[in-house]
Amino acid sequence: MLKTSVLLFLLFFTLLQPLCAQDEAEYAAQDGGAQLSGSSRDPWEKFNRKIYRFNQGVDRIFFKPLAGRSKGVIPGPVTLGVRNFFSNLNEINIAVNNLLQGKFKHALSDGGRFVVNTTMGLGGLFDVATLMKLEKHYEDFGQTFGKWGASSGPYLVVPLLGPSSVRNAVGLVGDYALDPVLYAPQAEVVVGLFILRAASMRNDLFSVTEIMEQAALDPYAFERDSWLQKREFDIKDGSFEDEDF
Repeated sequence: MLKTSVLLFLLFFTLLQPLCAQDEAEYAAQDGGAQLSGSSRDPWEKFNRKIYRFNQGVDRIFFKPLAGRSKGVIPGPVTLGVRNFFSNLNEINIAVNNLLQGKFKHALSDGGRFVVNTTMGLGGLFDVATLMKLEKHYEDFGQTFGKWGASSGPYLVVPLLGPSSVRNAVGLVGDYALDPVLYAPQAEVVVGLFILRAASMRNDLFSVTEIMEQAALDPYAFERDSWLQKREFDIKDGSFEDEDF
């Protein structure tokens, strides 16, 4: 499975190289050939922009058309059920990270959400826990490392996964280790669930990305700055400070 994934990634990258090169030429022409300024938190901006263009190419070729077709074909209740299903699976990771951060009340709430939605919600297709006033939270290993005092490191765009930082990218290893999708019995099921989840997430972001592409003068910088601010908000639990994000 690992060899197949690597080969598919290399194939995607090879096919999209002309597209990335074209986008880079267009950007350079618009920018007058000036040096990319970037942010002090984005010292790898030139590299990150290449990965960003690669991700945008994959999105334009695969995920955006898939999400666009599904919006007109799949009924709303089915789309909501798929979203609820994957959200419920993520409760395990959220509960564990709440425990690691010492948020025991939140961990109990998120663990309870998983039990309730898995049983009464038919495997998570229905969000019964919200009706029972069990609050949902959002935590991951990147946030946990931040709570423990680990430095964020530079901004980093991860192939296929998008905006991140060095700390957050390391945290992804823990996040995926706790992802129940990886433990499906067959490789085909794992791949299918990953594609379904990615399509569901892309469908949720459809209108947002359309607005960003039309309104932002530099979509890359807009996405970077938005992600950094949101990440700081999450790690500080809603309390903004002029500190490491």
